Amino acid sequence: MKYLPLIWRNLLRRKFRTTLTLLAILVSFLLFGMLMVLRVAFSGGVDIAGVDRLMMMNKITIMMPLPISYLPRIQAVPNVKLVTHSSWFGGIYQDPSTNVFEFAVEPETYMAMYPEFKLPPAQMEAWLADRQGCIVGRDLANRLGWKLGDRIPIQGTFNRPKGGDGVTWEFNLVGIYDGNKDVDKTQFLFRYDYLDENRRGQQGATGWYLIKVADPSKAAETAAAIDALFENSSFESKTSTEKAVAQSFANQVGDIGSIMKAVATVVLFIILIIAANTMALSVRERTNELAAMKAMGYPDGLLLTLVLVESVALAVIGGALGMFFAYLITLGGDPTNGFLPLFSLPMRDMIIGLTLAVLLGLLAGTIPAVYAMRLRITDALRRN
Repeated sequence: MKYLPLIWRNLLRRKFRTTLTLLAILVSFLLFGMLMVLRVAFSGGVDIAGVDRLMMMNKITIMMPLPISYLPRIQAVPNVKLVTHSSWFGGIYQDPSTNVFEFAVEPETYMAMYPEFKLPPAQMEAWLADRQGCIVGRDLANRLGWKLGDRIPIQGTFNRPKGGDGVTWEFNLVGIYDGNKDVDKTQFLFRYDYLDENRRGQQGATGWYLIKVADPSKAAETAAAIDALFENSSFESKTSTEKAVAQSFANQVGDIGSIMKAVATVVLFIILIIAANTMALSVRERTNELAAMKAMGYPDGLLLTLVLVESVALAVIGGALGMFFAYLITLGGDPTNGFLPLFSLPMRDMIIGLTLAVLLGLLAGTIPAVYAMRLRITDALRRN
């Protein structure tokens, strides 16, 4: 601890240069933090997909329906524990840019399929009692200012109601579900029976099935058995694990994880060069001081340690500030109005960022520190 004032004074010896280097490190780790946020936002659905859940869709495309009559046959397949279904509604609230994603579901089985959706029992009862009832995620309700009891009009696109103006569907907001930070709290869920009884055409059809298996290790076998039931039918199916489906959707926009890691690597390499140059200049300017310290009996190992600690301190301060500012940005929530619901900086990535800052400091200071340790007193004094 007695050497900390010396380290601090050395950092402030060239305030302008130190400040610029600190800002460069800060911006680099801010960018690193935001890249990790985007990685989570794009691949978060893959990371949190249930290992015990399967998704069954039409073999041709997810946009084509499946008969609701398939449900009891799926339920009878060995290893199937629970079956529910979901249908994308595709409606518009006020403006297409509002981004409200509506799904028609069976309330009881759907909530049992996703126990991470936390809905108060009284609100669940209200949903079951109201055919026009709907529930929404906490983030969606906060973004649009919705509250319990609101009457929400949704304009149908390809799902048109039978009555009224033939365009607008009316829903009663009876529940707001919540969950931890990894749960998508932007969904709009309403009752399938309300959709099926009041739409024009496609009665008795659903979008896809969600299946929970008793033994996840047999998920592949169970998926194959389900698809075998409907081979050569008018609506053949393709069943995969929920994780595999989520990964396939993520891959449609490219390997986001690899792209983010590549960009972050380039950024950190550049800042490593900048930090190493700063430390090399700082040590070279102090050649005579280092020689004097050696003459007074300071051991080589201590000089090496002092230079390394100075380099690590500079990198950690800049890195910690950069990660902190990235975290502050995520507190504002999803800036895309629903396209990136999982907009957060995980603690794991913050720890990785700080670890990288330490490694950056060590790497940047290694060569200057070794130079200081090997410095010969006579050569240093002759040079100055």
